Amino acid sequence: MASAAEQMASNMSWGALGQAKELRQRIFFTLGLLIVYRLGTYIPVPGIDTQALQSFMEDAAAGIGGILSMFTGGALGRMGIFALGIMPYISASIIVQLLSSMWEPLKQLKKEGEQGRKKINQYTRYGTVVLATFQAYGMAVSLEAGELVTDPGLFFRAACVITLVGGTMFLMWLGEQITARGIGNGISLIIFVGIIAEIPAALASFLAQGRSTGNWGLVVAVIAMVIVVLAFVVFMERSLRKVHIQYPRRQVGMKVFDGGSSHLPIKVNPAGVIPAIFASALLLLPTTLSTFSGSQTGPVMSTILAYFGPGQPLYLLFMVAMVVFFTFFYTKEVAFKVDEVADNLKNQNGFVPGIRPGKRTAEYLDYVVTRILVLGSSYLALIVILPEILRSQLAIPFYFGGTSVLIIVSVGMDTIQQIQSHLLAHQYEGLIEKSQLRGKRGSKKRSKGPARR
Repeated sequence: MASAAEQMASNMSWGALGQAKELRQRIFFTLGLLIVYRLGTYIPVPGIDTQALQSFMEDAAAGIGGILSMFTGGALGRMGIFALGIMPYISASIIVQLLSSMWEPLKQLKKEGEQGRKKINQYTRYGTVVLATFQAYGMAVSLEAGELVTDPGLFFRAACVITLVGGTMFLMWLGEQITARGIGNGISLIIFVGIIAEIPAALASFLAQGRSTGNWGLVVAVIAMVIVVLAFVVFMERSLRKVHIQYPRRQVGMKVFDGGSSHLPIKVNPAGVIPAIFASALLLLPTTLSTFSGSQTGPVMSTILAYFGPGQPLYLLFMVAMVVFFTFFYTKEVAFKVDEVADNLKNQNGFVPGIRPGKRTAEYLDYVVTRILVLGSSYLALIVILPEILRSQLAIPFYFGGTSVLIIVSVGMDTIQQIQSHLLAHQYEGLIEKSQLRGKRGSKKRSKGPARR
């Protein structure tokens, strides 16, 4: 039987959005900051030769430049002040998360609660500055080497590094403001908007190619396949494995409380989009290096590109292997650590029926998570390599890469759930206010009784 909250959520209408003033303000605040971000992608770094840059980025789109351009909403192709995007912050966050699960000082810091979390966030910001500085300097040197600068020299390098690092830190601040005062996760929404903003141009290019070739059947088939893939990703991202948890009876003073039961939800894809990002960035590195080196590619690099270029069989094989490896590694080391979950259940007097608490529970959870990850990693690998197969074998300009599909679905679902949570809280507040008003009216009516004689 559904609870009162579930019944209210199912009967909730989006028309209640007009009555939720606080939620409306949060949405407008989020939209305003996202508009600021989109405007910043069109402000160029000083000293860039735009025409030469455009032709260069067309060649670099096959490498890691294509991934970065996707995450920056096209700012990399225009070399805007947000050309680095939010990727240095994401990379620093992932590195700090991995270190906090393996390095003992960060492990202890993680256990200190709110103060430890603030300290870890501070280290993440320092790491963001370091990574952004190295990436900005490398980008400035590459722009000079590619003759994409009107006035190369020390002044250009300094201006480029300061501008790009400042843009990344400003985006990090925007994301934190959206998370605190807006709706949804700010960092994820910035990436989400960057991907969505490039869809109209890519769709127009795809339709123009279909019109020039006259193969409208292929266009319809690709659009239908995109819809099916999105529906499949939504289904898999919402899939859970529920582990039954039982709580025994407990006595508090003279009262005895009956034991309850709940479920421990384990997602089919606990690692999210991180394995796809890691695998894509590592495997596209040779192509990117060859693009920056231009005509100076040696025989070793040429051989590597021949076998590990995008769409090649070895490229697809290693992509699948690395996605599977990162899915297992990140889930068991960061996202879902079975030892910590088993200890938390033991401290709360919870247990899995038929399994002893402690070590046996950890072994059982590890067994369950491993079986789930076989399905989850296979699903991730399929979503990642499907666009590569379409681009290489069928010569289809498939804009939706596997990583972008996962980001669009996960961020969209998370934002909608937060909006629904705010609407549900608003309805609860309305019910409480009505009950208080009724109570006041009832007390007034009762006070009008006959006077004592």
